[in-house]
Amino acid sequence: MTNAYWCVLIAAMMPYVFTGIAKFTGGRYNNYSPREFLEQQEGFRKRANWAQMNSFEAFPLFAAAVIIAHLTGGEQGWIDTLAVIFVGLRIVYGALYIGNFATMRTLVWTAAFGCNIALFIAGV
Repeated sequence: MTNAYWCVLIAAMMPYVFTGIAKFTGGRYNNYSPREFLEQQEGFRKRANWAQMNSFEAFPLFAAAVIIAHLTGGEQGWIDTLAVIFVGLRIVYGALYIGNFATMRTLVWTAAFGCNIALFIAGV
């Protein structure tokens, strides 16, 4: 299995880390109505929930980009590098989201999106 495929697994698990921060870092988590509980959170917990949602949104494009890069015969070292950079940027993105650094978060999001584009054209 390539490093890029491992990065897909890591990216798939990232939303659960952020939702864990939102649910379990304070207050009494309500498993009977978790969405309502998360909607009532404030501050960094609310932003962790938003980071979780954004991670779910970013995942399909990344997974498709990695698979397509492999299928179109992209250079493996380049695919792995882009995938690792994407995961690193998404971790930083989540931290910036939770920390409420909007401008830097947007710049990091843009760079991670650029990794996806580069993966799509890696095999061209």
